[in-house]
Amino acid sequence: MIDAAADAPAVVLIPFGSGHITEAVALSSGLGWPYRDADWRFALSLGRGIAAVQDGRLVATGFWWPYGEGFASCGMVIVDPRLQGRGIGAAIMDRVLADIGDRTVILNSTREGQRLYTRLGFVPYGQVRQHQAVLAADSAAEPDLAVVRDMAAGDAAAVRSLDRAAARMDRGDLLGALFTTGSVVVLDRGNGVEGYACVRDFGRGVVIGPVVAGGDDDAKALIAALAARHRGTFVRIDVTGNSGLSPWLETIGLPGVDGVVAMVRGTLPAPATATRLFALSNQSLG
Repeated sequence: MIDAAADAPAVVLIPFGSGHITEAVALSSGLGWPYRDADWRFALSLGRGIAAVQDGRLVATGFWWPYGEGFASCGMVIVDPRLQGRGIGAAIMDRVLADIGDRTVILNSTREGQRLYTRLGFVPYGQVRQHQAVLAADSAAEPDLAVVRDMAAGDAAAVRSLDRAAARMDRGDLLGALFTTGSVVVLDRGNGVEGYACVRDFGRGVVIGPVVAGGDDDAKALIAALAARHRGTFVRIDVTGNSGLSPWLETIGLPGVDGVVAMVRGTLPAPATATRLFALSNQSLG
C-alpha cells in the first residue's frame, strides 16, 4: 500500500488485468497519449502489468515485457497527474523491477522520468526520435518494388533471425503478434531476406516499426514501401538516434515531433552483425 496523502485512501498495487483497460485508456488520454483500447490489449497480451488503484479507481500503471530469459523492456508507466510527485511511479517501478529480476532491462524515458530511472540504476545508451503526421497524398516516399515485397510464410525464420541480431535479444513473442496483427514487408534482392519492416494500427492511425536492415538505403526502401500504402493516413515512426533517418523522414512528410532517451539497467551485448534496428515497434515495447 502507498499512502498517497494523509487524508486520502491508500493506493494499492495489484496485477493489471483486462478489466482495467477502459480506465487505462482514459488515464493515457489524459496525458495526451493516443493509446486505444486495442493498444492496451496488445500490450497486455505480450507482457505483465501493475495497476495502482485508489478507492477502486485506476490511478497509475506500469508494464514490462520479457524478451527471452535474459532481457526485458519496460514502459507504459503512467500516473494520474493529480497524484504525481507522491512516489506512486517509484513504487510501481520497484514492483516491476522486482518482477523482472536479474534480466537486463531497456526503456525509453521522457525528460521528466530520467531522474527516477537514474536513481533505479538505468543509464542512457541512445536516443529515439518520434516522427509523425498525416502523410500527404503526394508524399515523396517512392517504394522500390524491385527489392521490397510482402513477407511470405517461409520468411518467418529469416525475419526472426534478423531481429534477434539487430535487437540483441529474443523478441519472438512480439514478432509472432506483429505477424498476426500487422503487415510485414521484406527486402529481398534474390539472395534471401536482408531486412524487414512492419506496419500496424496504433494510436491515431498506424505505426511503422520495427524496421531492421543492414544499411540506411535498405531501411529507407522498407519504410517507403509501407508509407506509400498509407498516404492520407496518420503515420508514426520512432527511429533510433543513430539511424540517420530523421532528415529523410522530414523530406517524405514525416516531421520530428518529440524525442526520448533510451536507457538500460544491465548490459546490452555488442551487435553481432551489421544488421541494425532503425525503428522501434513503439517506444514502450522497443
